[in-house]
Amino acid sequence: MNQAEKLVQILIKKGYTISFAESCTGGKMAARIIDVADASKVLNASFVTYSNEAKVKYAGVSEETLQQYGAVSEQTAGEMAKGTAKANEADIAVGISGIAGPAGGTSDKPVGTVCFGYYIAGTVKTETIFFGDLGRNRVREESVNHVLQYLIKELSLQCS
Repeated sequence: MNQAEKLVQILIKKGYTISFAESCTGGKMAARIIDVADASKVLNASFVTYSNEAKVKYAGVSEETLQQYGAVSEQTAGEMAKGTAKANEADIAVGISGIAGPAGGTSDKPVGTVCFGYYIAGTVKTETIFFGDLGRNRVREESVNHVLQYLIKELSLQCS
């Protein structure tokens, strides 16, 4: 059983729905879930919020957060997760925003920096992972794998 299948099974067992707000991953996260036969039992909607305007309109990110912290920040990723959960009435939501490359990096946020926000049953947690300048598609794939691992771990720790 692959990671996506394992996550879908955990979500079904717990009766949770999931939704994503994806920027740098461009829909890969939702696609990995949809690859699983029972995806319709847990995924009702997701957003690809590549532009800042889309992050505001669909994922509920405040313009102030974007101005103060930027699109690639834990603050933005956290708001993406929380806003997406609210918009789609999901128990779990994930916001992903990063710099996949090859351009766009800065000394503070180099290529390969990805910020994640996780909304799990009312609580928001955030983290930043630096994957390195692995190439655009590898950073995106590593981001998806990271989210799957994180959610499997977090949901497995919860009481059944």
